[in-house]
Amino acid sequence: MQTPRTLYCVTSLALLSIATPALAGKANDTLVYASDSEPENVSPYHNNLREGVILAHLAWDTLIYRNPQTNEYEPRLATEWEWADDKTLDLVLREGVTFHNGEAFNADDVAFTFNYAVSPESRVVTRQNVDWIESVETLDEYQVRIHLKEPFPAALEYLSGPMPIYPDEYFQEVGIEGFSREPVGTGPYRITNVRPGDGVSLTRFDDYFTDSPIGQPKIGNIEFKAIADADSRMAQLMSGQVDWIWRVPSDQAESLSGMPQLSVLGGETMRVGYIGLDSATREDSPLHDIRVRQAINHAMNREGLANDLVRGGSQPLYAPCFPTQFGCETQSVIEYEYDPEKARELLAEAGYADGFDIDLHAYRERDYAEAMIGDLRAVGINANLRFMTSPALLELQRNGQTDMSFKAWGSFSINDVSAFVSVYFTGGIDDLWQDTQVQEWLQVADTSVDPDVRLAHYQKAFARISEQAYWAPLFSYSTYYAHTADLDFTAYPDELPRFYEASWK
Repeated sequence: MQTPRTLYCVTSLALLSIATPALAGKANDTLVYASDSEPENVSPYHNNLREGVILAHLAWDTLIYRNPQTNEYEPRLATEWEWADDKTLDLVLREGVTFHNGEAFNADDVAFTFNYAVSPESRVVTRQNVDWIESVETLDEYQVRIHLKEPFPAALEYLSGPMPIYPDEYFQEVGIEGFSREPVGTGPYRITNVRPGDGVSLTRFDDYFTDSPIGQPKIGNIEFKAIADADSRMAQLMSGQVDWIWRVPSDQAESLSGMPQLSVLGGETMRVGYIGLDSATREDSPLHDIRVRQAINHAMNREGLANDLVRGGSQPLYAPCFPTQFGCETQSVIEYEYDPEKARELLAEAGYADGFDIDLHAYRERDYAEAMIGDLRAVGINANLRFMTSPALLELQRNGQTDMSFKAWGSFSINDVSAFVSVYFTGGIDDLWQDTQVQEWLQVADTSVDPDVRLAHYQKAFARISEQAYWAPLFSYSTYYAHTADLDFTAYPDELPRFYEASWK
């Protein structure tokens, strides 16, 4: 059933589509896509937003490719790889590849990129993605050796995901500031213009290497537009100024699906929404009491959030991982049932029978955050929404200035729980609880070459995180995509729109 607001939006947008000329699309061979957020830096190692991941896969290549259909690893910038031992990986590199600026790709680029990424001065945002590397050396012009700090069974998964290769000569000439303004990669598209606060322009790289496992891009130009307001994104889709949007609210997706000029598709993704309970070191915070954290978990109507708000295949979750990821063994986690009365009892035991005031920080899906605030207020917790950008929230968290934060994590589309739980609980800058026992278990799980040992230790870590209620995992995301019917586009569960596969009908 359509709400009055939905009817108003759709009707208004339909009128707008008649009145405004098309500015994007098949006629211009320009795919314009829009999202609500933009990365603070287009350098893939210096942002962790999904919008940055999308740009990374368009403009850069990785050494290895994981086929999304088969999950098999295939050659990309590396043509061969072999484990010399548990801590040494040798790779043979592809010859004849060039960067967008004409610089030839070789072993020096790989060694420089990874050695730079693991160095403290690189300021890499998600250090978990690279910290398993000790160093990289060149064996000859097209062979490299990666030395691991310790065994890391997910190495190939990471090399196929969030670890693109930079041109060593150009990067060292311009530095990170220059590189973020005029980035260079080897990918199917080259970035031609970075406009902070507005978007990014890309053009097909005509010299992209012919043997790439992703094939040759079919669309000539791609424009990314950052449009914070959801109704504005919808309006520009309807008016032809934008060809593709995502994160469309479920009720609007149902309405748009009946329009012949548009195509709508969607389903569950690997992204997980959660509330981080951030007050580990602040004894003056109510959240320092485990009973309060447990009460918050019981106050959350996960099924209501998943089924009535997120929809589209979303499911309630209780552990900091996505079910398909290796190691997401959740038999030992507590499934905190939705029980407002139990939540109120726990609050009373903790000395908060009359509730308390607290801030809930968020940077995305304001309506989701407001629903969570409703659940909290129903048990006496007066939560106030502080809505801000992702970089601003991250800075506050890392400085110990938040109590609760509604956030989401997509694991960089890595199908291994080391890309999720180990980001937040292994003692790094984003580990707000610094539980040494959890850290020890995850250390074993992340580095063992025995799958059974990994599973057993991940299970122990998940059990303690759940028992201590360090987090309130909530639901898996679903994503609805809406795009012009002229576009042939395929969606994948890893929440990575592969625009290099797209084409005009």
